[in-house]
Amino acid sequence: MATSKKYNFKIKQDGATWSTKITRRVSSQRTVISKKQDGFASEAEAQAWGEKEIALFLENLSARNKRRSKPRTEN
Repeated sequence: MATSKKYNFKIKQDGATWSTKITRRVSSQRTVISKKQDGFASEAEAQAWGEKEIALFLENLSARNKRRSKPRTEN
């Protein structure tokens, strides 16, 4: 699974297909689904998609945080 405590992904089997959900921890009791994909033929495909997407998700989040913090540091 992912190394982040706030962001993680879960894999679930729905009949013959697999689905992956990227979740965000809002509080100690509540989580929100940030992104999901279903229709994978195998668990390995779902696992690979989850690992790839969470890495992209965290990279985009980091870049967004840097862009938003730049005006605050300039003031």
